[in-house]
Amino acid sequence: MGHAHGGFTASGLRTLHDVLERHVESGRIPGLVALVGRGEETHVEAMGTMRHDGGAPMRRDTIFRMASTSKPVTMAAAVVLLDECRLRLDDPVEQWLPELADRQVLKRPDGPLDETVPARRPITVRDVLTSTFGLGMDMTSLGTPIMNAVFEQGLTPDLPEPMPEPDEWMRRLGTLPLMHQPGERWQYHIGNDLLGVLVARVTGQPFEKFLRERVFGPLGMKDTGFHVPSDEMDRLPPLYAPDPGTGEFHVWDEAEGGRHSRPPAFPGGGGGLVSTVDDYHAYFRMLLNGGKHGNERILSRPAVELMTTNRMTPEQTAARTAMAVNNVHVSFGQGQHGGWGFGMAVRTYRGDYAPVGQFGWDGGSGTSAYGDPEHGLTGILLTQVGMSVPDAARLIHDFWTTLYQAIDD
Repeated sequence: MGHAHGGFTASGLRTLHDVLERHVESGRIPGLVALVGRGEETHVEAMGTMRHDGGAPMRRDTIFRMASTSKPVTMAAAVVLLDECRLRLDDPVEQWLPELADRQVLKRPDGPLDETVPARRPITVRDVLTSTFGLGMDMTSLGTPIMNAVFEQGLTPDLPEPMPEPDEWMRRLGTLPLMHQPGERWQYHIGNDLLGVLVARVTGQPFEKFLRERVFGPLGMKDTGFHVPSDEMDRLPPLYAPDPGTGEFHVWDEAEGGRHSRPPAFPGGGGGLVSTVDDYHAYFRMLLNGGKHGNERILSRPAVELMTTNRMTPEQTAARTAMAVNNVHVSFGQGQHGGWGFGMAVRTYRGDYAPVGQFGWDGGSGTSAYGDPEHGLTGILLTQVGMSVPDAARLIHDFWTTLYQAIDD
């Protein structure tokens, strides 16, 4: 490793390497790519192989499915529109999303779908950006009529079929009541997919095209998008969902012919991106730089501050904390942050090595990306092992512990 640069100790970086290597050598994590950055210095570890039974080695430019780590990045499209006053936080969304006008709300979140009351007010842009518009993935409510309907309508990724194209997705969403009154309760994921439809309708452009023109292109994120071109497919490993009982590796998504081998019908802002450690580093560095990339401004500083600070009330925080502690794979440290901004977690109390103010998120495909304003650092860890077992979550936890123990000051 040589001597320390940019505020990391040489011994700390050796520990980081050794801990990551131990996870790979265990056989439970076939391979990984990790990046830690501070100031102008970056350190990258690429180890293991693309497949659990060997094959090509992991490389710095390996492309990974970002899953829910997509959320902090796709959110930038909406924030660009806030900066340009093409969206206002408290405008009703029904002018662009008429399917969400005149909402009905369940009398009880676990009650029959026809027992409803009228929404007390329209859904606003703010509700969508903060995941409080009234409907979401509630892992504490599985088996209820509304959660069953969400799955049956194909409103979530690949369960069991790929999501329909955006207008049909919106039509199906519009047939369901809300679980909670608009703005009342934080709920996971669906708001981030809804965001992509909103951006497309406001701009008159496909969601990915707008992201590419206004975020990915200016940041040099050449390997980030909603699918992998055919001539780059050898850089995408399979995604594994190991058997929870035996740990046996099962392929959840193969590269060739898989979910990311062609443009999707629905470009999901909640979990649809593929990317690399260097692309994500560029994005999180931009956030830490107050919205600037080199001499080019991508987002305004106030917009970045709005994204990366807590937007939740104490009541909403309680619901989010319940989701973390009641889902064991999420609760190996990284799921419990306290707060939520726009599309990302924000630490509001110190529960482990990371300080208050750290922002970012993790993905169910074994991915993690955060920025830390206090230390000026970014950390990105990418694997191809899904959260059907806790191995990737434990690796993520150890990555962040060893990253912070490597800080020199």
